[in-house]
Amino acid sequence: MASIASKSVAEDPAQAQARSLRLPPAVLSYVQATPLILILGFFFLLPILMIAVVSFWDYDFAGLYPDFLTMNYEETLGSWITWKTYLNTLKYTVLVWGLTLAIGFWVAYFLAFHIRTTTMQMVLFLVCTVPFLTSNIIRMISWIPVLGRNGLINSALIDMGIIPAPIEWLLYSDFAVVLALVHLNTLFMVTPIFNTLMRIDRSLIEAARDCGATGWQILWNVILPLAKPGMAIGSIFVVTLTMADFSTVQVMSGGQSASVALMMKNQMSLLQYPAAAANAVVLLVVVLMMVAAILRVVDIRKEL
Repeated sequence: MASIASKSVAEDPAQAQARSLRLPPAVLSYVQATPLILILGFFFLLPILMIAVVSFWDYDFAGLYPDFLTMNYEETLGSWITWKTYLNTLKYTVLVWGLTLAIGFWVAYFLAFHIRTTTMQMVLFLVCTVPFLTSNIIRMISWIPVLGRNGLINSALIDMGIIPAPIEWLLYSDFAVVLALVHLNTLFMVTPIFNTLMRIDRSLIEAARDCGATGWQILWNVILPLAKPGMAIGSIFVVTLTMADFSTVQVMSGGQSASVALMMKNQMSLLQYPAAAANAVVLLVVVLMMVAAILRVVDIRKEL
């Protein structure tokens, strides 16, 4: 009797539920996953499939014509303008990723290891999120009166006699684009890194300190390796958001620069939907390759 009771206690809940419904456990698992499969299929897989299908259609100024043509991909991949636009987008992505990683790590490190009380950590973290309570567009265009020819920075530098004339490259330049993108995306790097650092067992740091390790040695050999999953998750966020951004590039460059997303936006405004769909498929493949490269370097399963 005792063995039967112990076996019933140790029985898996899914198996017990399957036994009560007279279903095999494998079938019950699929039944339980059906709502999630339907949601992901309708809102995620179906739109991607539709974009892929439309990318092979023909079009003109009058409408779209269902077909199976590779013309859109040939025009996309065979144009040097497209390759130049992709390189420009990758340039922005690498710069923004590097800056947000550096800023995000040190902000998260300060919150996790230099703020002693949990209450103050949460308060300061919420302070970091306050700007994100407003629209991305508002936070982006707020840099214009700061960086403009007659903006706060140029006016202050001229009044102090540091420069004789306004600095032209502060606004409507690659510098302005990168600055705005860093401002918009840094929190997406801070949050996962902060979450990872808070999970680090403090006894590991104490053990390293007891063994004579310096602060930099602890940072390099203990904290950084354990923070890699959070850094990888933040990198995925920043890379995908930067690659898909078009409004920041358009506004902050003054229309003098381009990105892949901006190119697709212009194509859609001209009703060239199949060409835009082909660009979207290529962009999706590029982003997935970048995410796959990040996942090969760092295993993020422990954070999920």
